[in-house]
Order: sequence, then C-alpha cells, then structure tokens
Amino acid sequence: MSSKRVVIAGMGFGGLQASKALAGSAVELTMVDRNNYHLFQPLLYQVATAGLEQEAIAYPLRGLTRRWRGASFLLAEISGINLAGKLVLTDAGAVPYDYLVVATGSRTNFFGMESVAAHAFDLKQLDQAEDLRNNILLMFERASRETDPERRSALLTFVIVGGGPTGVEFAGALRELIVYVLSQDYPAISVLETRIILIEAAASLLTAMPADLREYAYLKLLSMGVEVLLENRVVGATAESVELHGGTVIASHTLFWSAGVAAAEVAEYIEGAERGAAGRIVVQPDLSIKGHPEVFVVGDMACFLEEGVPLPMMAPVAIQQGAHVARAILAREQGRISPPFHYCDKGSMATIGRSCAVAAAAGFKFRGYIAWLAWLLLHLYYLIGFRNRLVVMMNWTYAYWFHERQVRLITAKKRRAASL
Repeated sequence: MSSKRVVIAGMGFGGLQASKALAGSAVELTMVDRNNYHLFQPLLYQVATAGLEQEAIAYPLRGLTRRWRGASFLLAEISGINLAGKLVLTDAGAVPYDYLVVATGSRTNFFGMESVAAHAFDLKQLDQAEDLRNNILLMFERASRETDPERRSALLTFVIVGGGPTGVEFAGALRELIVYVLSQDYPAISVLETRIILIEAAASLLTAMPADLREYAYLKLLSMGVEVLLENRVVGATAESVELHGGTVIASHTLFWSAGVAAAEVAEYIEGAERGAAGRIVVQPDLSIKGHPEVFVVGDMACFLEEGVPLPMMAPVAIQQGAHVARAILAREQGRISPPFHYCDKGSMATIGRSCAVAAAAGFKFRGYIAWLAWLLLHLYYLIGFRNRLVVMMNWTYAYWFHERQVRLITAKKRRAASL
C-alpha cells in the first residue's frame, strides 16, 4: 500500500512545524509556498530599520527537503482548493492530497480604507521590509537638501499605526536608528527635527501585557522621544499626510501600518467553511474543518475558540497548532484517536530598545535588561539555520557595542528615481 500524501500549504511557522514533525515518517510530504524560503517575520522590522540583511531572517526551503526523507517542495501560487476532488490548485498544476494542512498565514487588514492601503507600508513580506528601509533613507536624503521648513518637517515625520509588539518594536528601533546612526550620516539634520508618532486606538499599548508592563513600555517610548497618541484612529491618508478620526491631519510622507491582520486570501478558496472574525476559518477541536476531517487549518488562518475567545494571530499559536496537526495525522494513520487541541500560553514579550524589553510568562513579569536578553535568546532559538543565527547574533553584538547599523542601503533604483 502506498503511503498517504500530506500537502502543507504555506511554510510559515505553522506549516514549518507541521512539516518538521511529519518529515521522515510514513507519509509522503509535499510543501507548497509562493516563496522558496521560510521567513522569520518577527524580525522583519529590523530589516526595515537597517539592522539586519534580508537573507539573515530567511531560510531556503529546499535546504530542508534535501535533509528530510519523503519530503518535496513546490514553488507555486495557490489559486484554489477542490475539497471534493482533494486537490490543491496552483499555477504549477493541481496537487492531490490525502491530508491537507492550510497554513498560509495572514495579510494586512486595512479595514476597508483604500487610501490607507494605497499609501501605507506594511511588513508581511521580505520585499516590503526592503521598501520601507528604502523609504526611510530616502526621506533623509530628500530632507538633507530641502529648504522649505514645512516640507522638510513632513519628510522627517514617521507615523506608525498600531501599538502592538510590531508597532512598539518598530518605533523603538527607528528612534535608535535616527539617534545613533542617521544623525551621524546626515549632520545637517538635527535629531530634534525628526518625529516618530505612534498611534493606537486602544487606551494603552501592548494590550495583551499586564498593566504595569504596558505603562513601562509607554513611558520608555516617551523618554526615547517617540510621541504616543492613544485612543486615536487613522481614517485616511495621502502620499503626504495622515488623517485622524477627529479631523487632525499630520503632514508625513511615511505611514507604517501594523494595526490589524486578516486571514490570507486562500481562506476564500475553502468553500462552505464557517468563517469567524477577520475572515478566519472556524475549525473543529482537532483543527480540521467541519465536514472534511482530512483538511486542517492552523495559525493565523484558523479561528479556534478557547473559552469562547478566538486564539490570537501569533507565532506561538501557529507553532503549537502545526505540531498538533502532525500528531493527529500520524495518530489516524496508526488507528489512534488524538486528543483535541489545547493552547498552552507561554507568555508574550516585546523589545523597546537597547537593553530594554517587557516580558510576561508563567505568571512572572520581567522588564528592562533581563527581559531584553530573554527576547534576544528566544528569537535566536527560533531562527532556522546556524548561519542565520550567527549572522543575526553578530549584527546585534556589533550594533550593541558600536551603535551602528550596517545595512543602510537604498536598493530600489526605480523608486529612488521617482522620489528624488
């Protein structure tokens, strides 16, 4: 009897974890992704702020398949899922499956605001981080020769929307880039001329954190020179301005959006599935979809309720769900029944700047240097590949001791020509 074929659609954290657990087992494993690499998204903001090279947070997927017996990789864009025929439709042809794990992640949610979507930067893909870095450096290039005070101020104003971990970490990293590096590269620009404005719709930053850690992060950002606007919402944008719900208009050429995510487009291809908030697929206790026990959904795509509340769209959730689905598939093949999925919340953390972070785990709370060190070690641990870990550690060490960012490259020539 031939082995069953498991297709993993999407090689983010959930897909990668499921693949690791299934590799070398009795199943035939096929991994499908639009990119030929696994991307470590939590560090994308460091690429955007010139702290890391793009290659340091990406790992080639074929480098994994050549080590895993019975595993193969297909570089393809998914265009549909035929549940009745058990086929994943791609631009490289149809891929049959016995089991399907949908782990295609999420996309940025602009909440229907077309003007914001047209003018905001977001961080979901590697090239988007490069685009944002190019823009930040270009703003300084243009401001260094701009004589009009108002236009110069707009070029040096950076608006960040979303007070979650991504927004907080990006704000802190950008401020350090400006203070320690760009102020030296552009001596004609004073640090006091620059503005970083962090906008959050809720009453506090990092809403998943305990109250004292939220307050600590807020005060730390203020002390670094970041302007924090709580209980404010962005309702529109142009290439040169950002509009808030109260009618306030901020003159700025750079808008970074980290205020929400929704299920990836692939969710629309799963016909008949119940959908929750943000277009996520409602799953059964074993993470399969109703009526199709051979199809599992994990990570940001899955709407899994615990105590009536959907699990957050975070990497730790995706990792645990990917591992659970792999166990469930192997259990079925061995004639066993696997237990329902249960998420173990191991805590959350966010770095704010040099030697400063907040972390809450297992009932304990940390802040400052200890939390920052824990953040560094955890991110190094979850990176794939010895070279990637070594490169990231060397970049972090160099930046820590010398206050320097090496990746200050403007690489988009066409965009540069249009902007200057």
